[in-house]
Amino acid sequence: MALELLVLRGLGLGDLLTAVPALRALRQAFPRHRITLAAPRALEALLPPIGAVDGHVDVSGPGPIPMDRVPFERPDIAVNLHGKGPQSIDALRRTEPGRLISFGTGPPWQDGVHEVRRWCGLLEWHGIPADPGDLTLGISDRTGPVIVHPGAAYPARRWPPDRFARVAAVLDDVVVTGNAEEVPIARKVAELAGLPPERMLAGQTCLADLIDLVSRARLVVCGDTGVAHLATAFCVPSVVLFGPVSPALWGPPPGWRHVALWAGRYGDPHGQRVDPGLLKIEVSEVVDAALEVTS
Repeated sequence: MALELLVLRGLGLGDLLTAVPALRALRQAFPRHRITLAAPRALEALLPPIGAVDGHVDVSGPGPIPMDRVPFERPDIAVNLHGKGPQSIDALRRTEPGRLISFGTGPPWQDGVHEVRRWCGLLEWHGIPADPGDLTLGISDRTGPVIVHPGAAYPARRWPPDRFARVAAVLDDVVVTGNAEEVPIARKVAELAGLPPERMLAGQTCLADLIDLVSRARLVVCGDTGVAHLATAFCVPSVVLFGPVSPALWGPPPGWRHVALWAGRYGDPHGQRVDPGLLKIEVSEVVDAALEVTS
């Protein structure tokens, strides 16, 4: 009978991508275990390129675990890459694991730590080596378009559409992306930038399509959202606009042809109005950064 290792990361696209080094570290440390990831079903297309996961069970996200338990029974090891709170810890305890690796039962949680290093640090505390730089999912020829992605999960992290449009208008071969809920924002950007209808791809791409599109892109311009982490994963040059959250906590690694723009102001990342710090980033700064990383 195979040994079972269950990992909980029931959050969104960017959250899963920041956990890639930890997942790969677990694969290296436990080669005889079958690793099952508990994550939203919508993220399944990411699992093959990560190359560290054998199976998947669906838990809805993002946010806290919305159920009494993760649908899995008696793993030999359960690893909490979800959070520090009692809800995720209790959800894993209910699976009756032989061993539980988690904040709250191991090292203390620390604020001000980059998300990638946080989960690597958890594993290292338990004697499992982890490389925070092991983020890459692949490198393509970068012959695809420039991607402008104006959406984000919360209004606080959404740079105004008219500013994205002014950036898009001066770049070549631009497409505008977004999920189904972001279609109105993306359409406004495309229209203000004077792009033809076929360049507006928001609401028309599943995650597998988006992965393919980003992996081939020449440049990604976006806010603090999952697409930024996809650009990092595929080593695609990017300009990422940060508002209420510092790039020191969620930003791309230095030296990979990524530019993280931030005005140095903290705020509420879940706020319902655009963050004042984000508004301090000017169109000229974004255009200059885009030209710099693609030169």
